[in-house]
Amino acid sequence: MSRRWLQRYIPSRERLQGTRSLRFMHHMLGDPALWVLSRRSVANACMVGLFAAMLPIPFQMVLAALGAYCFRGNLPLAVSLVWITNPLTMPVVFYFNYRIGAWVLDSPAHEVPGHITTGWIAEQMAHIVVPLFTGSIVVGLVLAIASNVLVRLIWRWQIYRSWRRRARHRRRRQSH
Repeated sequence: MSRRWLQRYIPSRERLQGTRSLRFMHHMLGDPALWVLSRRSVANACMVGLFAAMLPIPFQMVLAALGAYCFRGNLPLAVSLVWITNPLTMPVVFYFNYRIGAWVLDSPAHEVPGHITTGWIAEQMAHIVVPLFTGSIVVGLVLAIASNVLVRLIWRWQIYRSWRRRARHRRRRQSH
């Protein structure tokens, strides 16, 4: 992952500190360790952000911010990753999590009717909650661990590539 590429898309500390709705987190936003773009901070941010994104709870961004604070991850990246489950993707992601939870608990998954109504959802809620949360935690943990490992590997691979490029460049200059 290129730091320059990430810095283009991550909001600055000053911009977030100036946001009125985030004043209650001002002490946390001022911590410089939460704004570092290093292999560890980006990997930990992906880990907590993706885990929080998979949970069917309100205030996922607050959970991601607290996770970034506890695991010393990059705060804006962790909070941004929560938006993977946005209003467009949420039904698909949570249905997938529900199916995984039903499979893990070895319980039959309820089929979705052709036309979903809020009444049907309210009726099914008692049967859906446990498999949904179980599946969400399982999928969240798998994504968290996989993303942490993958980010660290990609970061190392890019550093290795950069070193090789520099070495080739140095050899070319010395041979001329």
